[in-house]
Amino acid sequence: MPRPVQYNENSKVTLADIPEGYSGEGFMATKFDQVIGLARANSLWPLPFATSCCGIEFMATMGANYDLARFGSERMGFTPRQCDMLLVAGTIAKKMAPILRQVYLQMAEPRWVIAIGACASSGGIFDSYPVLQGIDQVIPVDVYVPGCPPRPEGILDGVLKLQQIVKHESLRRRHSDQYKGLLSEYGIQ
Repeated sequence: MPRPVQYNENSKVTLADIPEGYSGEGFMATKFDQVIGLARANSLWPLPFATSCCGIEFMATMGANYDLARFGSERMGFTPRQCDMLLVAGTIAKKMAPILRQVYLQMAEPRWVIAIGACASSGGIFDSYPVLQGIDQVIPVDVYVPGCPPRPEGILDGVLKLQQIVKHESLRRRHSDQYKGLLSEYGIQ
């Protein structure tokens, strides 16, 4: 049985890391980029795109034992226009690739992608004509979660890695020539 946590007057309990800056009695001054990054990282709205066994493991991640909601991803969306984190879990057939791309393009900007499992990352064990050998052939991917299927802890680790990317991403990154070049490689304007 876990021991209860004891607090004293010197204990600090924070829900998120406070950005560096100047603080005093009743005020906090910091960089705008850091505040926006902190807000974005702790309020990602996931859009699940689950097709096979990895989708079942993802369902376990949303359950009470693992509770993805404690990381700010509580609101599961099933419409791309209201989500900014695409979770692709499972085997993606080549016939599904245009639909996956369309879903990605309809998502709110800025948007991020996590490839969950071996099939979404590299085609998995299905090295055959109808299976897409990794979703990074049609859309850019930010985080890859390995496994066949990955454990819920692995999916949580992928979300935490994405939070770190989002937290430290510059507000100007999406307007940089490098990012526009990446999107043009995928044929996205």
